[in-house]
Amino acid sequence: MARTPSNMLPLGTIAPDFTLTDTVTKENFSLQQLKGEKGTVIMFICNHCPFVIHVNEEIVRAANDYRAQGFNFIAISSNDVEKYPQDGPEEMWKNAQKNNYTFPYLYDETQDVAKAYDAACTPDFYLFDTELRLIYRGQLDDSRPGNGIPVNGRDLRQALDAVLRNASVSADQKPSIGCNIKWK
Repeated sequence: MARTPSNMLPLGTIAPDFTLTDTVTKENFSLQQLKGEKGTVIMFICNHCPFVIHVNEEIVRAANDYRAQGFNFIAISSNDVEKYPQDGPEEMWKNAQKNNYTFPYLYDETQDVAKAYDAACTPDFYLFDTELRLIYRGQLDDSRPGNGIPVNGRDLRQALDAVLRNASVSADQKPSIGCNIKWK
């Protein structure tokens, strides 16, 4: 199991715009349509990565906890589906149903969106403010498959809570660790 870290896009970066197909609704959505009133979490995930499987429940829990407070969560899969067919749109739809995703699960067929975000691994998390400026990027928490640390979403939740308190998000941010994005 490869352990690839996040590239840590510079804080303050404006979220690159995109329009992608949601594998659940089969509709196209732009970032402008999906952004949240208080902030937007963009997650690069996929179906088969053990690191994503390890945190799936917490991702759903966090999305449900913070959606009512004005944050939208967006999941994007950018993997090469020719080499990894388990990450294709039909399987993404099944995975979203199985894990009760309450957020769009978008398919980045060209991988242009992952490249624009300098995404490196799954899972990779980005939190943008109301102006779509990057204020957090990196890990969900310290838990990894097999390390015995409980999954609690602490790092991302602390950033979301800071926004709710109108406080600055700590610049002390740890990269996520996961499977590398499967580039074409």
